[in-house]
Amino acid sequence: MRVALVHELLTMRGGAERLFKVVSDMFPEAPIYTLLYDKKKLRDWFPEDRVITSKLQKFAFSYNHHLYLRRFPKAIESFDFSDFDVVISSSSAFAHGIITKGRTKHICYVNSPARYLWDRTHDVLDKAGNGIMGPIKKKYLENTFHKLRQWDCYAADRPDVILSASKEVQRRVELYWRRESEVIYPCIDNVWLENAEQRTSGPRSRLRQGFGGQAAISDQYFLIVSTLVPYKRIEIAIEACEKAGVNLKIVGEGPDRKRLEKLSGKQTEFLGYKTNEEIRGLYINAQATLFPGEEDFGLVPLESMSCGTPVIAYEKGGALETILENQTGEFFENTDQLKSIIQNFDKTKFDPESCKNRAKEFSRNKFEEGIRSIVSRCSRSA
Repeated sequence: MRVALVHELLTMRGGAERLFKVVSDMFPEAPIYTLLYDKKKLRDWFPEDRVITSKLQKFAFSYNHHLYLRRFPKAIESFDFSDFDVVISSSSAFAHGIITKGRTKHICYVNSPARYLWDRTHDVLDKAGNGIMGPIKKKYLENTFHKLRQWDCYAADRPDVILSASKEVQRRVELYWRRESEVIYPCIDNVWLENAEQRTSGPRSRLRQGFGGQAAISDQYFLIVSTLVPYKRIEIAIEACEKAGVNLKIVGEGPDRKRLEKLSGKQTEFLGYKTNEEIRGLYINAQATLFPGEEDFGLVPLESMSCGTPVIAYEKGGALETILENQTGEFFENTDQLKSIIQNFDKTKFDPESCKNRAKEFSRNKFEEGIRSIVSRCSRSA
């Protein structure tokens, strides 16, 4: 069986790219098609000899995808898959629009229909409208988004099978594209599930007391692990922790860091990039991991739970599908409620084993079994 893989942009290391690497490892002989490829960042994940780029790669002077929005539909349609039996695409905006011919089956894994074209359009346009050139930029984007929405809906009819990353994504696929889809949840990396028994020993024992009415320990803290971008809503967690007088450690880098640092006080510490092993230690010793954004799915809560640490998450989006309230975490609706939760938080109420067992339900083996089952079904019908 001849398989090809498609991921619209290989320019950063995000959750979608991590999941696509799993698919890439499942089919090591399959060529990888992408619109733009940053080999400096991703060649260790996706070797150059496997990657086939669009014509845009030759002219790209930046990997900022917003510069090429109008050209992406034509570029993604230019790839020829006539030599393949099955094409598996990973789409967050454009990959679902590839064109296949004859008996070639197209399986599209949808991380999300493009958020900036649908449910976040007005937020993006309002932000673009700021500044001296704002009105011009806003008008240009309004026209661009209108044309892309039309193409997006039309292209959504092309995949033979659509897989959604969560029930939340499935809902939006049906709402915006009028397509049915099957849910196959993303998987947590095996590194978080290995040697799980060791993660509830050692330092954890002296850090189990919460802030609510119990003895304070100087190094108690709450944790955020995230790319620092506006839609992650990290400022909510910063404000809540500053007001509550509790320590917050933030792991990650991103363009929003300077703004967030200006909003922070003495309770907040920015740690920048950390290795998985360093992050594991931070998860283990944290009172809880905070997850303030509305995500399509979200791997961070699973990483935290795999280390036996509960999660406090915004009560919307994919977090509702992974966190079990009062068993592996709690939910909040606004900043004041988050402040109240962390002030009275007692980590001892949450069983580390329950957290770890929940994370195991999203294993790599389970994800791979789901993908292989769909591929097998499509190949039989080809």
